[in-house]
Amino acid sequence: MTDETTPEHLSAGLYIVATPIGNLGDITMRAVDVLKRCDAVACEDTRVTGKLLKHLGISKPLWRYNDHTDASERNRLLDRLQDNAIVLVSDAGTPLISDPGYRLVQDAKAANIAVTSIPGACAAITGLTLSGLPNDRFLFAGFLPNKEQARIRALNEAAGMAATCIFYETGPRLVKSLRAIKDILPGRTVSVARELTKLHEECRTGSASELAEHYSDHPPKGEIVLMVGPPVEPEASDLDVDALLLEALRDQKASQAAGGVAKATGLDRKLLYARALELRSQ
Repeated sequence: MTDETTPEHLSAGLYIVATPIGNLGDITMRAVDVLKRCDAVACEDTRVTGKLLKHLGISKPLWRYNDHTDASERNRLLDRLQDNAIVLVSDAGTPLISDPGYRLVQDAKAANIAVTSIPGACAAITGLTLSGLPNDRFLFAGFLPNKEQARIRALNEAAGMAATCIFYETGPRLVKSLRAIKDILPGRTVSVARELTKLHEECRTGSASELAEHYSDHPPKGEIVLMVGPPVEPEASDLDVDALLLEALRDQKASQAAGGVAKATGLDRKLLYARALELRSQ
């Protein structure tokens, strides 16, 4: 049997380490081992990472690296990586997934610095597995834009995807996004996952209008995983087109309602527009 004893020191390079998204028990044994053996840790917030390291009984120099880090600081870190093993973490979850690190990894690889990724918790994947939405194909699209027109463009892009779309969202913006999904992607099944891996973990699935009503009455806090199922593709005879059109017609013009239902179902827009006019006149 060969001796597979772990060496005392890590080789120089950048180590991307996923940290828990809530429950501290979700950190991997390999992540703890790398944190113990590295020379320093680059992190978004030294206070947040400091608490995690204290919980693990680890003491390491902390180097702040976040969205505000400029090129000169990144170059200093790259210089250190030539001779040191430095871990990159975000406040929670997998670095680079809507978190800082892309430029650092890109520059490290360009400088022939070894880059190693230690997998672990990721809110997007955790939310998807809880949602009950189709998971054979999915698109992670990061945070929905804050501005209304940019949010509309992002959702229109998602309309053409025959896959579950995963977004990150914040509590204060959730209801606005759900209402936009109702208008732009009518008929889609939507899931909202929050407080993932924590005591009050929640994953609600339903229509965008139902979820918007619920969270209007129960405003959520923190960051949220917002997921939109793919277009429904039943036979036209099985599809309750009138119900979709009537829901959309509550607050949209007939042309807008027809366009949204066409995107959601793949049915002919002109025929849907004609039916929308009929329903509106009744």
